[in-house]
Amino acid sequence: MTITITAFERSPDGGKGLARDMRVRWALEEVGQPYDVRLLSFKAMKQPEHLALQPFGQIPTYQEGDLVLFESGAIVLHIAERHTGLLPKDADARARAIGWMFAALSTMEPPIVEHFVTGFLERDKSWHSERLQIVDERIRTRLAELSRHLGGADWLERTFSAGDLMMISVLQRIKSSGILDEYPNLSAYVARGEARPAYKRAFADQLAVFKAASDAGRNKV
Repeated sequence: MTITITAFERSPDGGKGLARDMRVRWALEEVGQPYDVRLLSFKAMKQPEHLALQPFGQIPTYQEGDLVLFESGAIVLHIAERHTGLLPKDADARARAIGWMFAALSTMEPPIVEHFVTGFLERDKSWHSERLQIVDERIRTRLAELSRHLGGADWLERTFSAGDLMMISVLQRIKSSGILDEYPNLSAYVARGEARPAYKRAFADQLAVFKAASDAGRNKV
C-alpha cells in the first residue's frame, strides 16, 4: 500500500523546512519508505474532504490503506514502530527514545511556538517587548537543561532515534532568533541532524515544492 502524506501547496515557512510535514518526510526517508505527497492550499485544508482526515484543518496527514493519522508526532511514532531504523531494539532504550519524542513536543516546543506567536501576532501590543523577554527566558531555561543533558554526546541516547528527529525538528524553529547559538553543543547537535542523508533528501523534496509554487506565482504576474 502506498503511503500518502499531505503538505502545504505553498509553505508559509519560506522554504526553510520548518513545516511539520518535514518531520514525516524525514522519518520516511530514514526508514527507506517511498511515499506520495498530496499538496493542499490553505482553502483546501478547511474543506470537508480534508477535515474528515484532520479535524483541525492542518497538515500533515498520513494515509496507508485504511489507516489515517494526523499530528506529526503520532505519525513519526507510527513510522518508527512499524519500520526499523528509528527506535532501538532494546526495550528500555526504545522507551527512552519515545520519551524524548514527547519531551520535544510537550516540553521544548510550546515556549518556542509561543516566541513566534508573540513575535508575529502580538507585536502591536504595548506589552509585546516585555512578554517576548519572558518567553525567551523560558526557552533559555529549557535549552540550558537540554544542553546539560546532551553534554558532548552526538545524540540524546547512544544512537540516532525518532527522539532526536523530533527534538532537532523543534530546535530548528528557534535557529533564526539566535538563541540556539548561545548553546554550541545544541547548535552542533542540530547540524548533525541536518547533515544526515535522509534529512537532506527530505529537505530537498520539500524545498522543491516551495520553489515550484514560487515560480508559478511569479509567472502569473
